[in-house]
Amino acid sequence: MGATTAPPSAVERSAIRKVSIRLVPFVALMFFVNYLDRTAVSFAEPNGMGKDLALTAAQFGFASGVFFIGYIVLEVPSNMALHRFGARRWLARIMVTWGIVSLLFTWVQSSEQLYGLRFLLGVAEAGFFPGAILFLSQWVPTRHRTKVLALFYLAQPLTTVIGAPLAGWLIGHHGLFGLEGWRVMFLFVSIPAILLGVIAWFYLIDRPADAKWLNAAEKEWLTSELAAENATKTGSTPSSHGREALKEAFSSGRVWILAMVYFGFIYGLYALAFFLPTIIEGFQESFGTSFSVMEKALITAIPYLPAAVVLFFWSRHATRHSTRTWHIAGPAVIGGISIPLALYMDSPAATIAVITVTACSIFAALPVFWSIPSRFLTGAAAAAGIALINTMGNLAGFAAGYITGWLKDFSGSYTLSMFVVGGFMLLSAVLMVILARRRPTDPSDPADQPLLEVH
Repeated sequence: MGATTAPPSAVERSAIRKVSIRLVPFVALMFFVNYLDRTAVSFAEPNGMGKDLALTAAQFGFASGVFFIGYIVLEVPSNMALHRFGARRWLARIMVTWGIVSLLFTWVQSSEQLYGLRFLLGVAEAGFFPGAILFLSQWVPTRHRTKVLALFYLAQPLTTVIGAPLAGWLIGHHGLFGLEGWRVMFLFVSIPAILLGVIAWFYLIDRPADAKWLNAAEKEWLTSELAAENATKTGSTPSSHGREALKEAFSSGRVWILAMVYFGFIYGLYALAFFLPTIIEGFQESFGTSFSVMEKALITAIPYLPAAVVLFFWSRHATRHSTRTWHIAGPAVIGGISIPLALYMDSPAATIAVITVTACSIFAALPVFWSIPSRFLTGAAAAAGIALINTMGNLAGFAAGYITGWLKDFSGSYTLSMFVVGGFMLLSAVLMVILARRRPTDPSDPADQPLLEVH
């Protein structure tokens, strides 16, 4: 059975409801635009960009993945800067910067320019996702965190559900302003990031005590509840700043295991995100079918709508029944088995159905996963630890793009690539079980207690 908790008070319910309505949708909208800009190349490549820039599968994979090199280099420093300067300023800065860089893709002329802009986009975006996770974690206590992060994480699958048809519609406007269709798409998906960045500067608030939309009782409850939780976590001491916080995060075995678990999930996520449109393009050769640009965009979106539904209800179950190992390890096993199986289906419909199972598995686990680091990290140590975990995920983003494309060129199909993806996801399941079975080295330390129930 899960841990027994007292029924929430009226103040608790109203405070969490206001945070969920006032902050979560806006930060989720930022994440929506962020992920759309990041994955726009996956829609552009099979719809003219690959031909216009003469890209091989390996070159496209490298262009997809080189984004993460710039992201990785600045990930931890960016999140430390967010902790120092505040989420409002730093997230707004990130959005405006990445919007400007994304806009430049409209005029890219060669594979080398594409590589350079993808790298700069990673530099510009560095720190956004872990910063958003850290920001939301600073607004809600642990028992509400999975639910809130699930609402935030819905933006990612919905980006493809909405973004794929939107990208197809924009690509269909070939000749607008004298641009190829894929360039029109880059032009119009970049502008919202700049606008949202400006709005974020005025809209976001760094801490509950400064929120005018909370009443005095709600402010007091949130502030005291979060302070009591943080007092038992790594990074709660006044000295936990700068180098000391980095040392605490980088020396934590838990952080490194979580980083490797996340690596497997993100490897699967970006293998799908970057290559699913290309795999769908290959249906014509494999099954003798032909689809229009909009039809391909709608097919790309199919796996992500069920994934959004499963994400919501899986996270809700984890919140109500206490997060357990199988809430994360179970989806990893299902995803690891299903993704290579998809390539053995005998029709486009069957292939997409199995890929849908994979997408549901990945998205079900991710918001539950992100509720874990803030259970034992706080302050600057949380900023560093969350950034380190996300850095490993972004390393997976680079590896998934490049290795998947390289193996496709090497073997002539995506079969070997998808077995590699499945292997990494199964490794995530194994590591999650190992982490859950780890016993405290100091039973008297509240910050060293088990993170999950095993059963």
